[in-house]
Amino acid sequence: MISRETVVRGGSHHFLAHSSIDMDELARTLAVSRATLYRVAGSRDRLLGDVLWWLGSRQLTEARRARRQGGVSGVVEVTRRFADALLASAPLRRFLVAEPEVAARVLFTASGQVHQRFVCAQEQIFREVLGPDLSRCCATPRSVAYLYIRIVESALYAELLAGQQPDFDLAEQALWALLTPAR
Repeated sequence: MISRETVVRGGSHHFLAHSSIDMDELARTLAVSRATLYRVAGSRDRLLGDVLWWLGSRQLTEARRARRQGGVSGVVEVTRRFADALLASAPLRRFLVAEPEVAARVLFTASGQVHQRFVCAQEQIFREVLGPDLSRCCATPRSVAYLYIRIVESALYAELLAGQQPDFDLAEQALWALLTPAR
């Protein structure tokens, strides 16, 4: 029996090489039957979600490690570093163009679980970077994390959502407004 971790890692390598996941090809690469692959992965959408999360969480970890600032500046710095990495990812950009409906379903709905995972990660970043100042800008960190991630998604996936070029500078202004209490 093949582990879920092995399938996700294999799927990640496949995605980076092909900007998508072909379940038949992946099954051959992993030396398992198609039925076994689906039994472990659940569905192609679920596997794509796991792969995008696995790859994205690594980028997010790197962005967190590279952070130099504290406070709201530090939170936005992590996001900027993460966004720059995703905007530069050729496999992800090709996937968005080639399979926009699948990408939207996997990235934004419960079927891929990508959005929910990033909301949880963002809430952790708030706690890690803002510490005790968290209560000053975020009455309910989970709700603010949800809004924060939706703003980030609107910038990263602008071509998918609105047929526009990604504009992280605009999104950054909205992130600052969200995290900076009105005076």
